[in-house]
Amino acid sequence: MKYPKLRELKEAVISLLTPAYTTKYPYAEHIPFEGFRGRPVVDDLNCVGCETCANVCPPNAITFTDDPEKKIRTIRRDYGKCIFCGQCEEHCITRKGVKLSDKIFDIADTDRSRNVDIQQKELLVCNNCGAVITTKEHLRFIHKKLGPKAYSSVLNLNVLNEKLRLAEDQDIDVEIVDNLKRKDMFNILCPNCLRLVLIKYL
Repeated sequence: MKYPKLRELKEAVISLLTPAYTTKYPYAEHIPFEGFRGRPVVDDLNCVGCETCANVCPPNAITFTDDPEKKIRTIRRDYGKCIFCGQCEEHCITRKGVKLSDKIFDIADTDRSRNVDIQQKELLVCNNCGAVITTKEHLRFIHKKLGPKAYSSVLNLNVLNEKLRLAEDQDIDVEIVDNLKRKDMFNILCPNCLRLVLIKYL
């Protein structure tokens, strides 16, 4: 057809007179719609470093690195890889450790390192084999959830002793020599080493 159809001409005129759907960001403020999923925001006080978020993150934007010698767990969050799916928020065991912001969405930057957050948590390490048990904050969270039942675990008692002061540190944190002994039941042991003590002496 030599000339455009009237319908196409009508649509062109309407488009010309209708305001743009997009905003002039960054020159004009963009107001996200309700339910918008923006960048995850971590609450360090409520994050216990349990690794749940890393296990459910589809793009592997969250990684955990343990240093048993320094007893430090390093949590690295790369928001450049984040797809804002909300799995970390949905599966957070404390329900408060991470929340998706409804305002922070712009992560464009010439320096990718600015989109990386580093967080550290104190680790609990087995005094016998050196295996990583979990973070101290994670164990305290479990204590809070269990209530009085937490006192049935020797490991829990040893960690709770930091607040309760039922025993002196030198009576609990004792160096293990010449294999595990009965007294080591009250030491900081991983489940495997504690089982060896219980099987042998109980």
